[in-house]
Amino acid sequence: MMYNMSEIIKQLDVPNGMTKRMNCPVCKGYKTFTVTNNMGKTIWNCYKATCETKGGHRVHLSVQDIRDAITPDVMDTGEVEFTLPDFIVAHGFRREVMNFCELWELDADELDLHYDVKEKRIVFLVKDNGVIVDAIGRSIANRLPKWKRYGKNSLPYTHGCGKVAVVVEDCVSASVVGNDVYVGLAVLGTSLSESHKEYLSRFSTAIIALDPDALPKTLAFAKELRGYVNDIKILRLKDDLKYREPSEVLKLSDDLKYRQQIDIENLTKLTQQ
Repeated sequence: MMYNMSEIIKQLDVPNGMTKRMNCPVCKGYKTFTVTNNMGKTIWNCYKATCETKGGHRVHLSVQDIRDAITPDVMDTGEVEFTLPDFIVAHGFRREVMNFCELWELDADELDLHYDVKEKRIVFLVKDNGVIVDAIGRSIANRLPKWKRYGKNSLPYTHGCGKVAVVVEDCVSASVVGNDVYVGLAVLGTSLSESHKEYLSRFSTAIIALDPDALPKTLAFAKELRGYVNDIKILRLKDDLKYREPSEVLKLSDDLKYRQQIDIENLTKLTQQ
């Protein structure tokens, strides 16, 4: 039997930024078929190992879709049950994971990295008091989206057990930054959610260390965190911290002496000159 997948996907009418799960229309697998609308790119895939149903196409984004993508709705921060899907497994020193760790100088065991065998993603676990509440996968096979959240918990991915929070772009940067002094927090988006702010309110000091070309976002984050964090600092970078450029790492290492940081008021004045 032939299936018009485009017509099936169209009838589902998945909103931008959302994923729908259902029985696969081809293999009839129970809840194995997902459809995701990622900024106008609709992707469908069956997770059953014996089914090869997958594909994607472009869809029209409405003005409201674009507005929602820029200022997404705040997710419910209450407890959300989460169980790792069967296709996400412990890294087991898989070649793909080890290559990824070698590239970014990461310790797979320390980070408790997992691997998505279906979509070929390195999986970072989101934990709350040691309990896995969600997972975030980074594609290593040019699959969209580049970063995928598997559950619905709104807690951010963090790494480290220090007393100073460092706000960075993604899970790799958070993993590089996190240690006994710092807690790296991955934003993975264009805005701070309420969960980000509430988590950061646990710290007296937060350092915003985003990509060099993200100055407007950096300024916006600093303003949004007022009232949540007492001491907000901005680290001016020439390269993302995950690249471990010695001069950039030194800036972070010197932060407690405040030699390489400027506060939000001074940076605002600087950008207006």
